[in-house]
Amino acid sequence: MKEKILIIDDEPDIRNLLSRLIKLEGFTVVTAETGNVGVELFKKEEFAVVVTDVKLPDKNGIELVSLFKVLNPDCEIIVLTAYGKIPDGVKAIKEGAFNYLTKGDEDNKIVPLVMRAVEKVRMSIKISRLERSIGEKYSFENIIGSSTVILSVVEMAKKVSNTDTTVLLTGETGTGKEVFAQSIHYAGKRKSNSFIAVNCSSFNKELLESELFGYKAGAFTGANKNKKGLFEEADKGTLFLDEIGEMHTSLQSKLLRVLETNSFIKIGDTKPISVDVRIITATNRDLQDDVKKGNFRADLFYRIGVMKINIPPLRERKEDIKLFADYFLKYFSSKMNRSFSKVSESFYDKLLSYDFPGNIRELRNILERTVILAGKEITADSLPVDLVSNQSLSLDSTNLDDVERIHIQSILKRANGNKTRAAELLGIGLTTLYRKLQSYGIE
Repeated sequence: MKEKILIIDDEPDIRNLLSRLIKLEGFTVVTAETGNVGVELFKKEEFAVVVTDVKLPDKNGIELVSLFKVLNPDCEIIVLTAYGKIPDGVKAIKEGAFNYLTKGDEDNKIVPLVMRAVEKVRMSIKISRLERSIGEKYSFENIIGSSTVILSVVEMAKKVSNTDTTVLLTGETGTGKEVFAQSIHYAGKRKSNSFIAVNCSSFNKELLESELFGYKAGAFTGANKNKKGLFEEADKGTLFLDEIGEMHTSLQSKLLRVLETNSFIKIGDTKPISVDVRIITATNRDLQDDVKKGNFRADLFYRIGVMKINIPPLRERKEDIKLFADYFLKYFSSKMNRSFSKVSESFYDKLLSYDFPGNIRELRNILERTVILAGKEITADSLPVDLVSNQSLSLDSTNLDDVERIHIQSILKRANGNKTRAAELLGIGLTTLYRKLQSYGIE
């Protein structure tokens, strides 16, 4: 359906001419002879574009621009000015008008101008809908879980979302730290701007520095042109630094400076660049222990940890496992066009008896595999053999390091020894995996 156009002009000839021209393009046109009538119509109906004269018997068209923009920010306004009154048109644009036309040119120029205004309205509405759908996707309401422990974490995250406070998300691998970071961003005042995530363990020191801060052409061999860093890309938005504990100490000092001054210097440049970026960080490490060992700057730790939120592991919120299982079974069944007649209680019992050292990410992978291999009914036998065989080990061991070591060995076996693939399955950086392999003495 074509959009509605409102024409406000006290001269019947001009009003009727514009109406005929615009109607020929298939638009619905409503006319008003005064500003007050136009305002009443605007309040009752939804118009994409308003064409209004500046000089009306009861209103000033420039004042109408401001009023209409308050009532409907997506609406575009075209102002008609008398010959020689260009300053009026310029003033209207400053108030938010789309453009202006000098009377006498309207019969030739009005239709292309209305078409351009309508296209802008359509794009604005499309962007608004996209922003709404993204916001809904990453809403706190979509975080799965009804356990007391996760609800308290969600409540804490909600309280900090509409501030610019730095947030440190802690928790084991696979607990959903990035999901929380996205929810905090999209529930806050920066939701219309960029959310950019980077895993600090995925780059060496030099590459991470160039990714974060960018560089000037000629800064080093191969730097053929200027490169924007992620801080610039995230300006007015949020930068999520995952696995912050893997960041080299020399970069930690540069990050601290950005947090303190809201500015940084590109590699090879001398001029500081100002940015307005909210920082959310995450780690699965004990940063306080790293501070004691000299592996992490104490001043940066206190700066990023103004608000510290710990995401609990799945074994501490077992009542949520069934909710996750139902969600992932439904998701993968739909994605793979599979259907099942029944999901047995023995299936859920087996999941509940497992500790999930890989947390939600491991559960997700298990259920994807289950949907692929299961028959018409999902039972305990539908679960992967390695989950069942490792079950007693995870239950009997009270040492988290033992559980993690066993899990890493299992994933390595599944990846046929390919460490890059194993790191992907575990959801950690390759350098993090090598560090864990070395600490556990795994070849």
